[in-house]
Amino acid sequence: MDNGQILERAKSFLYKNARLLDRRRYEYFFEQGSKEAVIEALRAYQNPDGGFGNALEPDIRCPHSQPVPTEMALAIMDEVDGFDPHVLDGIIRYLRKITLQDGGIPFVFRSAGDYPHAPWWAAEQDDQPSINPTGHIIGLLYKQNVRTDFYREEWFSKNAAYIWRVFEQEKPSGYHDGIQWITFLQHTPEQEKASAYWPVIDEWLLLPGTIERDPEAKGYVHKVLDWAPARGSYANKFISDADLHTHLQALVSQQQEDGGWPINWPPVSPGGEAEWRGWVTVQRLKTLKSYGMI
Repeated sequence: MDNGQILERAKSFLYKNARLLDRRRYEYFFEQGSKEAVIEALRAYQNPDGGFGNALEPDIRCPHSQPVPTEMALAIMDEVDGFDPHVLDGIIRYLRKITLQDGGIPFVFRSAGDYPHAPWWAAEQDDQPSINPTGHIIGLLYKQNVRTDFYREEWFSKNAAYIWRVFEQEKPSGYHDGIQWITFLQHTPEQEKASAYWPVIDEWLLLPGTIERDPEAKGYVHKVLDWAPARGSYANKFISDADLHTHLQALVSQQQEDGGWPINWPPVSPGGEAEWRGWVTVQRLKTLKSYGMI
């Protein structure tokens, strides 16, 4: 299959199945679409309290604001280099409200359980802090420079202090924790302090099984291109050229007959699966583009 066919088949899949948001993301990265169009589609998922819900994270179907969909909104603005000040203002307002007394943001609120959701999106209490998504959220807020006055606010300082406490007391546990550590350490202004924790990350990334090297591994694993989805990803230095080549070839072969890429976890519903596959397909195309495959 030539490179043009990969893109054309994926485009057909996206226009048949994907959300407007992911079609706009595709257009931005591959058809000179505007970042403003991406942000406009993203706005539909933002609630009056400033947080994001409404199944922006397709396995959390509840309309109410939740931490991880809010994290995803920040990540989407970051990927198009378009931190919108009004969207940011709402997110800051929401985070100010949900930051816990001793710092940290919960993984998920109990309200997710009132609507269809994947089994891992369940909580028995609303006051349990989690590095996931606190580290990524605070790291991305450090990365953007559209709004910076809130860095001096108590809620923000509490979250940063919570993250440093986690780093002092724990080790990363799984891919989703790892990316929280990496994003925060990359963007915290306290780089001298951060330097003490990079060896912890590096040692963990080198452990067997952290980065799944088998391109055909089944189940919910995170492979070479999950850790290094683009040239310049932090984990690239732990991945050989041979492994990279093997996984890129495997990624091309994993494009399905309908033009999209699969997910490797059980979806909540057919609609949720289509939404996730739209998101993942754009992610896979971005990776292939970054490594010169399309």
